[in-house]
Amino acid sequence: MADVARLANVSHQTVSRVLNGHPHVRQQTRLRVRAAIAELGYRPSEVARALVTGRSQLIGVVAQNSTLYGPASLLAAIEQAAAEAGFVVTALRVDVLDPGSVSRALEWHYGRQVAGIVVIAPTAPVHDAVDAVRSATPLVMVDGDPGRATPTVTVDQVAGAAAATRHLIDAGHRAVWHVSGPEDWFDSAGRVRGWRSALEAAGLEAPPVVPGDWSAASGYRAGRELARVPDLTAVFAANDHLALGILRAMHEAGRRVPHDVSVVGFDDVPEAAHFTPPLTTVRPDFDAVARDALALLLAQTGGGGAGEDGAGEVPRSREPTLVARDSVRPPAT
Repeated sequence: MADVARLANVSHQTVSRVLNGHPHVRQQTRLRVRAAIAELGYRPSEVARALVTGRSQLIGVVAQNSTLYGPASLLAAIEQAAAEAGFVVTALRVDVLDPGSVSRALEWHYGRQVAGIVVIAPTAPVHDAVDAVRSATPLVMVDGDPGRATPTVTVDQVAGAAAATRHLIDAGHRAVWHVSGPEDWFDSAGRVRGWRSALEAAGLEAPPVVPGDWSAASGYRAGRELARVPDLTAVFAANDHLALGILRAMHEAGRRVPHDVSVVGFDDVPEAAHFTPPLTTVRPDFDAVARDALALLLAQTGGGGAGEDGAGEVPRSREPTLVARDSVRPPAT
């Protein structure tokens, strides 16, 4: 930096202001400093900057090593939100969501003096690890348990599932079956609650939950069971991959969708509009959740924290949107 200042014939402080985008630098001076930086091939040291300012530009993320659409979309959205705020994400993916693996990932980030940590926390053991490994480093949970003390931002799973179930009820279905995700996931539990609440509000009885594991293969197995239920007319699947498996099972059993059975999914994966038939589903706003998580994290560092409109509290929950397509119609009479 001293070499840049010498070549541009400015002070060390002026170079620093240019590098940090300070507005009170004349355009001619800014151009001269940029030209000196380019000529010398200077690259600012983030490590040195963190030592001087006491603040790293790194955001640590702990996530499951998974290709599941929801967690993968959240991680991509967090990386984008961090980049827009001038931060770089360093993500550690753990193969198993157990306390030991998550604790080691947290300790790794703490040792790098990151500005903050975002933990994508779909199960209780992740929360347990965070509670056990204490640090002054700011931390936010995403898609975790909002009942815990740790600051958490999440998709409103209950509201999304209730909207999906109401859509089927409003179409005239008097029994809506549910194929769930894994019982130890907060997302799955929330979607079960939302499904039940919508049925109860309509004065309808909830059939037994059919368990699944987020995969299309699991949905196919569940769909084969459900296809044998003679009076079944509607199914809400806990995610779109489960719904895809259900669509195939119904087709093989001669149960036409949506003529005989209506199906609704959750997540709105990019392929959902191209299923046969195009799938009615629930679309979470992963980008908004990621921006809220980053705002909440920066609020803990004193670096901001207002909501999207620049003022007020950061939303802790984002209600998803129902996307109506061709997989739902009134039951045959």
